[in-house]
Amino acid sequence: MTKEAATRNSLRRPKLGTLMHSDPNISSNHDEPHQNSHRNSNASVGNLYVYDRSPNSGYASPSPYSLSPWNQTSPFTKSPWIRSSPVLSLDNQQNLIGSLFREEGHIYSLATSGPFLYTGSDSKNIRVWNDLKEYSGFKSSSGLVKAIVISGEKIFTGHQDGKIRVWKFSTKNFRKPYKRVGSLPTTKDFIKTSFNPKSYVEVRRRFSVPWIKHFDAVSCMSLDESQGLLYSGSWDKTVKVWRISDLKCLESIKAHDDAVNSVTAFEGLVLTGSADGTVKAFRRELIGGTTRHVLVQVLVKKEHAVTALAVNAAEGVVYGGSSDGLVNFWERENHFMAHGGVLRGHKLAVLCLAAAGTLVLSGSADKSICVWRRDKGGDHICLHVLTGHSGPIKCLAVAEDQESPDGDPRWVVYSGSLDKSVRVWRVSGHAPELKE
Repeated sequence: MTKEAATRNSLRRPKLGTLMHSDPNISSNHDEPHQNSHRNSNASVGNLYVYDRSPNSGYASPSPYSLSPWNQTSPFTKSPWIRSSPVLSLDNQQNLIGSLFREEGHIYSLATSGPFLYTGSDSKNIRVWNDLKEYSGFKSSSGLVKAIVISGEKIFTGHQDGKIRVWKFSTKNFRKPYKRVGSLPTTKDFIKTSFNPKSYVEVRRRFSVPWIKHFDAVSCMSLDESQGLLYSGSWDKTVKVWRISDLKCLESIKAHDDAVNSVTAFEGLVLTGSADGTVKAFRRELIGGTTRHVLVQVLVKKEHAVTALAVNAAEGVVYGGSSDGLVNFWERENHFMAHGGVLRGHKLAVLCLAAAGTLVLSGSADKSICVWRRDKGGDHICLHVLTGHSGPIKCLAVAEDQESPDGDPRWVVYSGSLDKSVRVWRVSGHAPELKE
């Protein structure tokens, strides 16, 4: 090999799919630097408060070329106040309860139900844990497990292969308490739809599929228990609406121009976040005798992918994390959502969010979890920064701590990472003692 050829090979970049497991949340679409405006923060870390309640509040800075938005440096690191502000202690021994680990795959999804924790990974296994010990498990035939939601005795799992599998829990079979009972769409509905030429939609040039089936990865799911509906978002840019009682697909919403990364039902609205940089709100309405979801508001449109959504239902607040490391939030005002501000706490992309009580938690590609508390005035304080994972934080789940003392609500937080582990934390809504 000549010296010139050797030099070319040494400069060759590894393939992105090899590095990041081919996720639209982390795919590179920043071939050129972007120029954006500089805006102020309304969030706080420790005792430092900088407020901006304007509708246009937000922040972004020029983004250098990188293989992935995960490696994008957040403007948070360039802010002069972060270097001089009091920062909470990063000693997590008081927060960390334990860790769950199996050498079988990166953790992509979490869900809690009663005492049980469900974990999904790229090994196709769904593990069930109880009191930090493995209780049971079940395995799909194919497809990385990207989302898990639970409705009563039914467990819905969304997969990389575009399928939603349905499982049922039963105490009658002690050895195998979980059994697969179907998939979405059901075989009967899929065959019936396939015979109707009018039921096909074009998804790529000269390629059509029945409208009731996702033709790309199912990235997210959300339940609307009051309506008995399940919403599933996909990289195929659609959100599908399923009736839980009979597993029937009621509607397919052409929601975005790029992959749907997050979906959540909230007070009559369905909110979606996408790699196209938008957060949209849809309302279910009766049109001509048929119920359909209608777009009522675009909450934000930015150049960075929206990667996660979470809702504080009690306060009427929606949070949206994005690949620039920021968390925007919106507050319910009459029938619309008004922009409330931005939380800055991460150096890299926010990959997941969870809300509980007055707290909202953000997990990031920078391997940390920020725990924010929303005060009565609508301001947010960073109470904890949880560190310890050796890989990006891909998913979060929160459950109320049953051992919480009176007057001090506490929460058990589960964090799943691409380091193949789940860490279990205990956090409080009260501010800890600060250390310089």
